[in-house]
Amino acid sequence: MSYMVTKLQKFGQKQTYIHFLQTLKYSLHVVFHPADGFWDLTHEKRGSYAAANFILLFTVLTHVWKLQWTSFLFLDVNWNKMNVLIQIASILLPLFIFCVCNWGVTTLFDGKGKLGEIYMCTCYALTPYVLLQIPMIILSHGVTGQEGTFYVFFNSLTFIWIGILIFMGMMMLHQYTFSKTFLFMIASAFAMLVFIFILMLFFSMISQGIAYFVSLGREILFRLN
Repeated sequence: MSYMVTKLQKFGQKQTYIHFLQTLKYSLHVVFHPADGFWDLTHEKRGSYAAANFILLFTVLTHVWKLQWTSFLFLDVNWNKMNVLIQIASILLPLFIFCVCNWGVTTLFDGKGKLGEIYMCTCYALTPYVLLQIPMIILSHGVTGQEGTFYVFFNSLTFIWIGILIFMGMMMLHQYTFSKTFLFMIASAFAMLVFIFILMLFFSMISQGIAYFVSLGREILFRLN
């Protein structure tokens, strides 16, 4: 009996691994065929959260590798002043804020996407960052400063491509028209600014409150002594 259970567990693990590879490979279809790619990603269950997390992880790693290994001709990084955690947060924090704000805005206006699906589509849309930035890290050591136009072009192409994919992903997911998607992407950007302002205000109040009680405690200790 235990032998059968072990065999079933191994079979289930194998199927899970195969499904992960298939959904990860599907990201290549999404970036080159975004219209039907993003539709099938969520509506036909061609994507997975495991693959989305993997793409996000490699995006973060690629960003760190870019800072570390890109030629100084194109990216001069002072590692004595560089905080890796802040660089990681510069990707993760905007992504999660965008997902929450987009979900909040579109939910009020008949958006079809769930929060998890918005996260999945956004992570899949980051695939070009890995596909282009890793070759660019290598390319940066093989071109001169005068040939840096190619580096700048592909660097710009990366972010334009990601922006188009996020736009198409939200349009397919929420089943909006082009104009309605454009409107709600602007609304999401505005909501992100409001969210960040409230977040900064909240942490500012918390820090001031902590500073007040710390100073109060010091004053009490000073008087007791």
